[in-house]
Amino acid sequence: MFSLNVPLPPAVDRLANDRHPDLVAFDRIRERHTLVCKRLGSDDIRSGGGGRDGGRDPGRSRDRAVTRLRERLRPVLTGTDPLDLSITGIGYFEVPVQGPGPVVYLRVESDDLDRVHRRLCGAFDPVTGIEGEEYVPHVTLARGGSIERAQAIADSEMDPIEWRARSLTIYDAEFREPAGTVSLE
Repeated sequence: MFSLNVPLPPAVDRLANDRHPDLVAFDRIRERHTLVCKRLGSDDIRSGGGGRDGGRDPGRSRDRAVTRLRERLRPVLTGTDPLDLSITGIGYFEVPVQGPGPVVYLRVESDDLDRVHRRLCGAFDPVTGIEGEEYVPHVTLARGGSIERAQAIADSEMDPIEWRARSLTIYDAEFREPAGTVSLE
């Protein structure tokens, strides 16, 4: 499975590091911070002419899958301007769709991101419960723990972070690394 992610500015990691003492009470602290624009499954790649073929060279198979994915993304993203985004506070999902809750996250606001997400959901099936109308742009900080602790963190103040994303990153969940980029300019 791949995802199309928005690159984050260094200020996000600095903020997460500053908040680390508040997060140690949670079961899991996210070390890699991501902002998912759209998840893309095997069917999304196969629709473009075949998915990962399970051959002996997984790197080559991945390269072919990324090439097909870029081909499918190109017409959907053509004419998309860079995205203006803001992290405006901290929130939490009390009962997340998957995994233990609560999930503490950085709240992301961006009309540009919402528009691109909707356009991508028109071309690639949305993941039930977390995409389409249910999409909440966020950067996960931690999960598992008490609701009271999550609420206390969500009530805390923070300076907003604003940035402009000029590309999107194709992230490979199997290899746990970026597999390519798509320019928005």
